[in-house]
Amino acid sequence: MGTNNCFHCGNEIIKKDEIIFDTKSFCCNGCKTVYEIFSQNDMSCYYDFQAAPGATPQDIQGKYDFLANEDIVEKLLEFKEATTYIVSLYIPHIHCSSCIWILENLQRLQPGIGASQVNFPEKKVRITFNPEKTSLKEIVELLCSIGYEPYISLDNFDEGKKKVDRSLIYKIGVAFFCFGNIMLLSFPEYFEVNEFWINQYRSFFRWLIFALSLPSFIYSASGYYVAAWKSIKAKMLNIEIPIALGIVVMFIRSTVDIVFGYGQGFFDSMCGLIFFMLLGKLFQIKTYDFLSFERDYKSYFPIAITKVLPNGKEEAVQVYDIKKGDRLLIRNQELIPVDGILISDTSSIDYSFVTGEAVPIEKKSGDKIFAGGKQLGKVIEMEVLFSVSQSYLTQLWSNDVFQKKVDQKHKSITDKISRYFTPALLGLSFISFIYWIFIDTTTAFNVFTAILIVACPCALALTAPFTLGNVLRIMGNRKLYLKNAIVVEQLAKVDTIVFDKTGTITTHKKSAITQDGTFTSEEVVLLKNVLRGSNHPLSRRLYEFLPNVEKAVVSHFEEITGKGIKAIVNDKEIKIGAAAFVGFSDENQLKQTNVYVSVNDKYLGKFIFDNQYRDGLKELFSILVKNYELKVLSGDNDGERESLEQLLPSNTELVFNQKPEQKLAYIESLQKQGKNVLMIGDGLNDAGALAQSNVGISISENVNVFSPACDGILDASQFEKIAFFLKYSKNAMRTIYMSFGLSLLYNVVGLSFAVTGNLLPIVAAIIMPLSTITIVSFVTIMSNVFARQK
Repeated sequence: MGTNNCFHCGNEIIKKDEIIFDTKSFCCNGCKTVYEIFSQNDMSCYYDFQAAPGATPQDIQGKYDFLANEDIVEKLLEFKEATTYIVSLYIPHIHCSSCIWILENLQRLQPGIGASQVNFPEKKVRITFNPEKTSLKEIVELLCSIGYEPYISLDNFDEGKKKVDRSLIYKIGVAFFCFGNIMLLSFPEYFEVNEFWINQYRSFFRWLIFALSLPSFIYSASGYYVAAWKSIKAKMLNIEIPIALGIVVMFIRSTVDIVFGYGQGFFDSMCGLIFFMLLGKLFQIKTYDFLSFERDYKSYFPIAITKVLPNGKEEAVQVYDIKKGDRLLIRNQELIPVDGILISDTSSIDYSFVTGEAVPIEKKSGDKIFAGGKQLGKVIEMEVLFSVSQSYLTQLWSNDVFQKKVDQKHKSITDKISRYFTPALLGLSFISFIYWIFIDTTTAFNVFTAILIVACPCALALTAPFTLGNVLRIMGNRKLYLKNAIVVEQLAKVDTIVFDKTGTITTHKKSAITQDGTFTSEEVVLLKNVLRGSNHPLSRRLYEFLPNVEKAVVSHFEEITGKGIKAIVNDKEIKIGAAAFVGFSDENQLKQTNVYVSVNDKYLGKFIFDNQYRDGLKELFSILVKNYELKVLSGDNDGERESLEQLLPSNTELVFNQKPEQKLAYIESLQKQGKNVLMIGDGLNDAGALAQSNVGISISENVNVFSPACDGILDASQFEKIAFFLKYSKNAMRTIYMSFGLSLLYNVVGLSFAVTGNLLPIVAAIIMPLSTITIVSFVTIMSNVFARQK
């Protein structure tokens, strides 16, 4: 096959306007995979592409015709709305970073696919597509053609996931069998025994050793050959090339030794090498699974939802306690956590969490509503169809639509080293071989193979993921729930911290509420029913303060950010919020937060909140001011300026009367000055500022408002530990750089021994997985040690 032929289908490759085609118009989509994507991108992370060989169109013809049935497709879909369908497919062949890369770039292969996201621990890919441009059948056939055939079962999908790909276990078993038996048969050679019968059958035993090595060489090491071959064909140099080359060289050299009677060869070292490398790969996979074990939605989202009991009472329950048949109450701006049936008459749902499109969809009573939607407007009730998926909320929160574009310094270091590592390693191997071949042939082959094996950069590549994975887990256990690992690095760079006031440095759980004005029982009914649909901290606090009343129908509900609520109940218009919003001028600048009420534009009175500051606020600010610039933003008037100036450090900047858009502009102005800004707010009025900041953390008393604008959710009980989290993030980055140095030191020492001929290939094979264990142990221990610091 020539260099201008596709290795996947064998057809001739031609170029036209920088777009690569084969002469049969892509007889299989595998042609696109390698030539359209890999050859046009800098695949510096392309280490371990070992997907199963792609199926040809003939292999899958008719196999997935059942996916043309809409009823079957609907059962597989987890979201179906207008031009957006979402499906999660279980793919057993996912096993490495290259698999993740290609599966998250499916939109480049198939028109109509909007996005694809891989859940590595569960070996699933979540695909968003437009049914008007492509179908689920076409997507499945595409996956088959590039070597990632999904497992699809309508009846026992969960059981299907348990059918784990055990090929690596089988390869390790075969390699161990061959290695152990060859070692036993090689003992006479090791001890140079010259008994008559041993000398008589020495040739027989050597050929027996040769035969025993074949299963390990051909089967157990096959993954390295396939990966190396695909890498060469795609004109990429991945780390599998030197490993495969080392194995092949050892086999050829050993075979030559036996054929010409030079000795027994290195079959024991070769099989040991394969065994220990596969064992290292298994260790890597198991460690990834271990780190991912606690990182499900239960750890990251202590989200509560309001459940309506049979007696009509309402109670907050944890989201994972929701069961089929439960009746839920969904307020304005609240996430719908499960699929269900709408009970209320109408609803307006924003599915931007799922699709990225912020166009509300109108629903009527009896319609099915999907998890991930955000209720807009008045409060609604729904009946639960399914319990919440364990990874679904995490997938929503991590949606690429809401990711901030940031540079990862540690990742760029890894990529740069990896890009030049394999060419440099091959060059060093050949130079050392040429040098030693004129001195000692056996040493030359030992040096060549040992260099190829000992310098594997697996430990280097694992440094950042394992460190940050463990840090995320520890922070989650301490109730700071970060969106992803990038946030840790961004936290370490912060130099300016901006706090919102209401609901952030103040707590409403301790607020005393006093009433200024007279409200009739009818007006209390109106007020209570309007507040029932709001999630604002003051609304929730006032709702709990008012007495229980009978339910009333809210025919119109509108919550205006930064101003208040406007609603219609029993043909009466109620306004709740700021003084100007309800049409009242308050000349008294009290040192409290006020909520004003009017009915049909007639001012009725106000409720005064005597704000209490969070425990440990003064101590926290006194610690932070040593290393950070501190700012406090508030939408309230400056009635509390004097109190805050006495409580907080003297150089803390206080800014009042800020509307949401002004908060965002303030953050942006700080960033233009070169500041790395951490914004800490309540996730509602501060959504814009949280999204604009370098890192946005939402403080929550009871996390029932699901906001993609923030990078993390901090339980309010952990507020005084903010300084610890910031210091811990810096220590996490320090751990990464320390482990980078340790990994590079290991490679330098290993190569120095290998180049001088003092490192046998079998020893190199044992050391290679040990280096991975060392790095993983080091970063785990260091991140745990830093976590124990005060």
